Amino acid sequence: MSGFWARQGIVPHLRWGFAALTLFMVGDGIESGFLSPYLDERGFGSGQVSVLWGVYGLVVAVAAWLAGALAETFGPKRVMLTGFAVWVLFEVAFLLALARGDFGLMAVTFGVRGLGYPLFSYGFLVWVAMETPQAVLGKAVGWYWFFAMLGLGVLGSYYAGLVIPLIGEFATLASSLAFIGAGGLIVALLVKARGRAERGGGLRAVFGAVTIVFERPKVGIGGIVRVINTLGFYAFVVFLTTYMVRDVGLSTAEWQTVWGTMLLVNVLANALFGYVADRIGRVRTVAWCGGLACAVSVPALYYVPHLVGPNFWAILGVAVVYGAALAGFVPLSAILPSLAPQHVGGAVAILNLGAGISQFLGPAVAGLVGPLGVGGTVWAISGTYVLGIGLTYCLRDRTRVVTTTHTPERTAA
Repeated sequence: MSGFWARQGIVPHLRWGFAALTLFMVGDGIESGFLSPYLDERGFGSGQVSVLWGVYGLVVAVAAWLAGALAETFGPKRVMLTGFAVWVLFEVAFLLALARGDFGLMAVTFGVRGLGYPLFSYGFLVWVAMETPQAVLGKAVGWYWFFAMLGLGVLGSYYAGLVIPLIGEFATLASSLAFIGAGGLIVALLVKARGRAERGGGLRAVFGAVTIVFERPKVGIGGIVRVINTLGFYAFVVFLTTYMVRDVGLSTAEWQTVWGTMLLVNVLANALFGYVADRIGRVRTVAWCGGLACAVSVPALYYVPHLVGPNFWAILGVAVVYGAALAGFVPLSAILPSLAPQHVGGAVAILNLGAGISQFLGPAVAGLVGPLGVGGTVWAISGTYVLGIGLTYCLRDRTRVVTTTHTPERTAA
């Protein structure tokens, strides 16, 4: 079985790490669907809730960038366990502040807790990139994103929906500590570091997270492609629900079903495109399965309901294609480390920074709905994906060749 999992990109000594990642992300994702309305019920205004999430998002963006460099400097296991400790400590402090209704302390503790999730999850991504053979790294990062999003977006939401009616919101928030604790203990006891991941890379790795875009410009280009990856998604979070319910005429329940199904398909496609990338090439997968498919499906989300009206199944079909297309960018997590094999942490740091910038710019792109309308905005988003196709082909590295047991294959092509 060890040989079987190794051929799937899950090396034996990291196998339990994927289980730990899933449990940790379940705990981190429990609150995402109900914390805002719960705080509103507790008497906190919309402005306060926005501040709370704003502080959290800023900390997460910075920590996501640092996680790669710190994991390369001190070793991924130490960084993951630090993230685990930070999360537990400041979640307890946040719950105490919430029970007292002290918003100032809530904002501080919830914000600092935002350090924990990137250190744990992205620390493990560096670990996977360091210790997985290049020939199966595409599969490995596909499985990484599969398990991460399974915990964060699917299992965490389903769990919260099941237990809130039984124990209430506050107890559900507190129960997240059980999942986080289980994930942390698995890493501490069952996942072993080897070689470079055990030793760390020295303090130079921290500076490498800044200088790598000058030393390896293609890594910087890859960071831009990562921004483009989810730019449309975070813009849609702001305006697409309103458009589908108010203008198209779907019911809220129908649109929530469409949105949830889209995310579920995305989770499944994360693993699938890891295999596709190692078969047809990682750059090709990102460019065509990700960039082109997104460039086509984004306008379709506007024009299909515009043409056929509130046809649930037609809209669901387009959303499923878009959810799968977003996963077409998964091989970026293998491409960038292969472009800087001596600075894996720095490359992952740029990848993470791109994700944070994407989340920050998405609402700004949604602001184009005012002057351009929904139609103009989706064409602007589609144009960024077309640009991404061209940038993706700049990531080809013809100097590195990976030999598999069957045929030679170029790493990034």
